[in-house]
Amino acid sequence: MNAPRFYLMAASLTLALAVAFVANGGEPVVLAAGTGVQAARSSPAPSLDFARGKQATAAKPTGDYVGEAMCATCHDQSYKGTKHALMLNERTPAATHGCESCHGPGKGHADSGDPALIKNPKKMKPADVSDICTSCHNRASHALWEGSQHFQRNLTCTTCHSVHAPKGEPQLVARTEKELCATCHRPIVNRQHRFSHMPAREGGLTCSSCHNPHGSTNVRLLKAGTTIDESCTSCHTDKRGPYLWEHAPVSESCTTCHEPHGTNNERMLVSKLPFLCQRCHVTSRHPPTVYEGYLLQNSANGNKIFARACANCHTQVHGSNAPSGKALLR
Repeated sequence: MNAPRFYLMAASLTLALAVAFVANGGEPVVLAAGTGVQAARSSPAPSLDFARGKQATAAKPTGDYVGEAMCATCHDQSYKGTKHALMLNERTPAATHGCESCHGPGKGHADSGDPALIKNPKKMKPADVSDICTSCHNRASHALWEGSQHFQRNLTCTTCHSVHAPKGEPQLVARTEKELCATCHRPIVNRQHRFSHMPAREGGLTCSSCHNPHGSTNVRLLKAGTTIDESCTSCHTDKRGPYLWEHAPVSESCTTCHEPHGTNNERMLVSKLPFLCQRCHVTSRHPPTVYEGYLLQNSANGNKIFARACANCHTQVHGSNAPSGKALLR
């Protein structure tokens, strides 16, 4: 036998054994004497779903798993139409176990009826409940859940989300995100009803437009950047800078002058003008405070505070690029 013919036969036998291995469910294949390649070829090839890269037929429950059909004999299956159920059946390796993907093996529970033998998130420690959910939801926006502010306050995924009976999206226990956040952050949500506010009340934004409730590298669970300024300038790019003449409070934090959730002052300012500016500028050439009676009566600059505001002249409060813009004038 020449070398090329020998290698061709060896390759054909290897391919046949590989096909037989797959057809046999991953079990070793023993070929009977004299059957050779023909025995391997006689085994039917599995039906593969090449779009998903996995075997099309669902595997049968094994070991301590009993399958969804057994759960359905006692438990309501209304959750089957939810988004979470549909995603579970398509994406997770444990989808063949159905309910047991989250609740654990159910053989002992089904045989004895003892509720202690199945995982019930309502009776588990918060960290243990989170471990169930993060077995799948552990990437992208969920990657920083462990150690986040909500995690440290013993909240769990089921505090905000419901797998079986969601009222809002994404599988929230409340109808809207604002209602959900208001259950804990009521004072902040109420600020959206003030005169000057973010467009969250009108539906233009939601809490998660700026915050990531599952964890963030930024302060206050902000999604963008590593500082408050970087989060604000992700939308307000015209205020980003850098400027030739910087305004120190702006460089420090936007919240020095603005209340991001809403105020009764124009432009979401934390105080009215000129009081806002006079919190810092107390020794300028202008009256340091409007309540200084001596300056009002005797100072030539006292009239600058009547029916006017600092921003009437100092319009470039976020910074100026003009060579003569040291005073941030217009």
